[in-house]
Amino acid sequence: MSRRTLIAGNWKMNGLTGSLDYFRELAPVAADSAAEVLVCPPATLIHPVAQACRGTRIRVGGQDCHARNSGAHTGDISAPMLRDAGASHVILGHSERRAGHGERDMDVQAKAAAASAAGLVPVICVGETLTEREAGQAVEVVARQLAGSLPENSAIVDLVIAYEPVWAIGTGLTASLTDVAEMHAAIRERLKNPLTTCILYGGSVKPDNAEALLSLADVDGALVGGASLDVTDFSAIVRAAGSGTQLAR
Repeated sequence: MSRRTLIAGNWKMNGLTGSLDYFRELAPVAADSAAEVLVCPPATLIHPVAQACRGTRIRVGGQDCHARNSGAHTGDISAPMLRDAGASHVILGHSERRAGHGERDMDVQAKAAAASAAGLVPVICVGETLTEREAGQAVEVVARQLAGSLPENSAIVDLVIAYEPVWAIGTGLTASLTDVAEMHAAIRERLKNPLTTCILYGGSVKPDNAEALLSLADVDGALVGGASLDVTDFSAIVRAAGSGTQLAR
């Protein structure tokens, strides 16, 4: 299995049913892209988005899942529920979940195992804070998160890693190309399946920096936040990944 290019949009807590026109505009862009295109709307929209994207090359994902398949967990959503609603992927361990909901590496690991067992592709997020980077601990922190968050079952090979420096999420700041290249290389060295695992960069990815970021050797795509809410901006990022029958790396 070759490394693929993936452009993923994380809508976070945004989007209503009136947002579905977005996908009619995105569909022809996705059809002409060398990349896989994934949009992760809020849970309330997963099913209608999946229905709207039938027959297109747009995949749909969740933004989180519980480690258990069912039970007394008010307000949570399980991996089988996401799959049943039409999702193919799920974002796990995003820094906003780690910081705002106290998620630990072991929690992300359990969720990733549950997601894979349900037939979802886990998109596991890792990233350092500005304080950690300035202290020269960026690689150490990300390596620790990676080791603690990846499923222990080595048979789970279909997963995605997203490197998102915490200080670059929603701030307008972007890590330098050198920093991104070094971190992605460090992540790949620590993977069980380095030749096939897709590693995304996330952190204020925009149309004007996407092409440069995607040109880096170990960057296989992008996890896009705010810019994914605007179909024009997101389409431009998808186009930056190349078109037609571009070969996998």
